[in-house]
Amino acid sequence: MKTIISLSISLLISVSAIAQNYVLVIHGGAGTILKENMSDSLENAYRLKMEEALYKGYSVLQKGGTSVDAVQQAINIMEDSPLFNSAKGAVFTEEGKNELDASIMDGKTLSAGAVAGVTTIKNPINAARAVMENSPHVMMSGKGAETFAERQGLEIVPNSYFYTQPNFNRLKAAQKAEKNRGNGFLTEENPDYKYGTVGAVALDKQGNLAAGTSTGGMTNKKYGRIGDSPIIGAGTYANNNTCAISCTGHGEYFIKNVVAYDVSAKMEYQQMPLDAAANEIVNKKLKDIGAAGGLIGLDRNGNMTMPFNTPGMYRGAITRDGKVETYLYKN
Repeated sequence: MKTIISLSISLLISVSAIAQNYVLVIHGGAGTILKENMSDSLENAYRLKMEEALYKGYSVLQKGGTSVDAVQQAINIMEDSPLFNSAKGAVFTEEGKNELDASIMDGKTLSAGAVAGVTTIKNPINAARAVMENSPHVMMSGKGAETFAERQGLEIVPNSYFYTQPNFNRLKAAQKAEKNRGNGFLTEENPDYKYGTVGAVALDKQGNLAAGTSTGGMTNKKYGRIGDSPIIGAGTYANNNTCAISCTGHGEYFIKNVVAYDVSAKMEYQQMPLDAAANEIVNKKLKDIGAAGGLIGLDRNGNMTMPFNTPGMYRGAITRDGKVETYLYKN
């Protein structure tokens, strides 16, 4: 009897510890983010918007809400801001349009949803969640995804809603570079070079993980190009047994290397801790093949990681005590 009571008490203590260790981590893209290229007012704007996203997700977790809710609401804040390459701040395709991708995954059930190449959904992460919860599919694209979103009652906007002058200027600069050099993508020598994506990972009081990612893709992208952000296992992955991951970087490399799932696999099969697994992939495996970018991650114990191999990455975290940290630069 004493043994049974002791085991019960230990189990209760363990569950209680997990329930209290909720946390949220976000990113807003990686790339050439340098102090010398950033005005004080712009840096402050980024920090304030990241803090707003963190507090929004934190309020969900603090009230006992789910990690999926926290991820979605944190990403909504960044999607609605022209500061980030996602929804309102999406970059332009070669055709001068904005095409959006997003995905979300529930670590408890391994349910997932994604949308790709959409042009009229105000908040793509909401559509991704609707696909996850209200359809038999994992991914929908283009007009079909937009029709589904409209029937789900999500907010639909004209493509012109996503227009911002700075991003249009970046398109013209990239097209000029393409004409001169045959390379239409912004390069690391350009201060505008960045893999603009937003993402969030969360651990709730019930011990459940979730991850989500939303993006406008790459400036001057071609012919219906889709990157890693809406692809489960490449740009987004969550599993309560291991971790929740959201990536940002050169999507083609992240797809081919199944980066988000690779972190989980290293934890599961090689028994690597989260930070070691993430850093090996970002700062060795990807770096060795010339792939730029980064990721954010959480494990089931609330340990976080935010590695990147570019000069900077917009990133931040909030812990269970409400402490907020935001970062932009390498150091």
